[in-house]
Amino acid sequence: YLVKSHVISGLTVLSFLNLFKERKAREKETKERESRYSNGHLFTSLSVSATTLCSACNKSITAKEALSCPTCNVTIHNRCRDTLANCAKMKQKQQRLALVRNAATLPNVALRSKNPILKERPSSAIYPSETLRQSFLGSRKGRSTLSLNKSVSTNNIAGSLNDDSPVGLRRILSHSTDSLNFRNRAMSIESLNDEGEMYYASMLEELEKDGKDFEADSWSLAVDTSYLQSQRKDIIKRQDVIYELIQTELNHMRTLRIMEGVFRRGMLEEVLMELGVVHAIFPCLDQLLSIHSNFLSQLLQRRNNSLAPSSTRNFTIQKLGDILVEQFSGKNAEEMRKCYVEFCSRHLKAVKLYKELLARDKRFQQFIRRVSRGSLLRRHGVQECILLVTQRITKYPVLIKRILDNTKGNEEESKSLADSLTLIRELLCSVDQQVQELERAQRLQEIQSRLDPRAETKVKGGGVFGGGELLRRRLIHEGALLWKTAQGSRLKDVHVLLMTDILVFMQEKDQKYIFPCLDKPAVLCLQNLIVRDIANQQRGMFLISHSTPPEMYELHAASKDDRNSWMKLIQQTVSNCPSREDFPLIETEDKALLRRLRADIQQKDREVLELLQERVTLFSDLAEASGGQNVNVPTNSRNIFRADTPYAPQAEKLLNDAIVEGRQRSVQHYREYLVMKDINSFLFISKCSGQTELVSFCYIYSFLHQWRLVFKDTSYQM
Repeated sequence: YLVKSHVISGLTVLSFLNLFKERKAREKETKERESRYSNGHLFTSLSVSATTLCSACNKSITAKEALSCPTCNVTIHNRCRDTLANCAKMKQKQQRLALVRNAATLPNVALRSKNPILKERPSSAIYPSETLRQSFLGSRKGRSTLSLNKSVSTNNIAGSLNDDSPVGLRRILSHSTDSLNFRNRAMSIESLNDEGEMYYASMLEELEKDGKDFEADSWSLAVDTSYLQSQRKDIIKRQDVIYELIQTELNHMRTLRIMEGVFRRGMLEEVLMELGVVHAIFPCLDQLLSIHSNFLSQLLQRRNNSLAPSSTRNFTIQKLGDILVEQFSGKNAEEMRKCYVEFCSRHLKAVKLYKELLARDKRFQQFIRRVSRGSLLRRHGVQECILLVTQRITKYPVLIKRILDNTKGNEEESKSLADSLTLIRELLCSVDQQVQELERAQRLQEIQSRLDPRAETKVKGGGVFGGGELLRRRLIHEGALLWKTAQGSRLKDVHVLLMTDILVFMQEKDQKYIFPCLDKPAVLCLQNLIVRDIANQQRGMFLISHSTPPEMYELHAASKDDRNSWMKLIQQTVSNCPSREDFPLIETEDKALLRRLRADIQQKDREVLELLQERVTLFSDLAEASGGQNVNVPTNSRNIFRADTPYAPQAEKLLNDAIVEGRQRSVQHYREYLVMKDINSFLFISKCSGQTELVSFCYIYSFLHQWRLVFKDTSYQM
């Protein structure tokens, strides 16, 4: 019995050990399988060449640490696997599967009518609930980092949305980032009244009143059925888009007024934040409100003027191009450009500042939590509102293009719409370029701040190039490249800055930038630089300097497209490179002082010119108001003297001659004193050259004083 029991116990222990080993083996296999997966990627080890760059950090990869995902064809370091974005092809596959599942559960679509006239209408389908809209839109997370220069192009949007698409889907796609929807985000006044916010309640009532005529999803659903059936197909399509333009403008105004009336007002009056901090989060808000308020009032006025007789809801807008041309040209366009450049360029900093304040200021946290209780702000906080404002200007070209495409038989209206489309595209391009310039300037300041204070490198001619030389230049492009030195075949990781007149090579060490100590200077001048690709190497290029003796740099990019982009940008910069006489490689302190003074003087010249132009406009308005008729101011009118004396034209001529003489003298280098006896002051001018207007203004003042003394005329006050 004892032997038998010992045998049974031994078998039990063995079976337990076998089960334990099997479980350990399964766990090991699971860990190995999971270790191969990261963010949807299925990584495998492989051998790579010495010039292969990591898709995550853009640095070279050795053969021992290379991983590759066969699904999306990326190659990275083993240590960079967790920093790589989700696998794009795997994500697309999951989205297609989700779309199939959603399509299988879509509710039936109810049709308004079976009338043949309405069968071809793009808006004949009515979506019965918000669920269908959300099934198309999907998740909205992760879109708050979009910038203006990364917005969807108008050609892509216009190409993907045609007039044969259902109105519901078309509006979902075009409004996916627009402001608050009237029907689905009804404003609950009671939720704010419970908190005693009488101001917010009155503001919400006003917003509801403004949007009551545009609660329907489209013009086809807003007008009576009998009125709709009497319209042609092209008119229906045109009115649908015009209705969409007005409705989205209303939504945009609602977003701006929430930013101004809820967030900014509360931050100033309740949280007691400083005005500068609030302005940093909401820059140019008052100007944007004024611009879009005037634009919306014109659109609503045109809608009211287009109402059918004895009707409050049936309207057909026949003419819209004149309003659009006025809005996107002249002074209005300039105001929009300035406001959107400032607002969009501060987007990321504003969001960052908001997050910092929200993390450390408990009073601000309580304020945001309280105002977010209302249904109006349930889905749109400060970050979402800022993002919506930056994206609004990109919507206009799409809507105007669709209005133009559906305008038939009216040449005057078509021409106005085409002109307005050209104007808004030019405005959008100008805003985009200036935002990029400001972002690159901010990036250059960030690089300069990370540069080691002791970092400096010698350049051709014996000078020393330091970090201060970066800020007086303009950053055009930057990126990671591989530099092949003459000391060996190994490639060095370098961060390259393409600037106004130079290429700067840097390396990163201990989270600081330094100039690399290699066989060639780290600063390469662009004057007469030769750019050539390397035969039989798709990612390599040669840069041959014009120095004596010439030097050749061999650089390698991450891909062929990246190399081609670098070559194109370098060649364009070389063609626009200033001469060394106008832009020295290294600037002394005296030259730097003169440059800053020149820049300040030129800025003041521009301000004076703007004031003179405004003065001429005011005189024209004054004459029109006094005489009751339009007065066209000639281009050669007197901008300086307005005195009604026989000597005024003569004084104008003297001053114009003085300006010409001052510009001629300012080209020469000289030093002299100009003494104004009657005002007891003097100006010291040293080495003034270039396009400065300092001497011109000195001569203007001198001749002005002389004119007063000689001609005894005191109508112009100095």
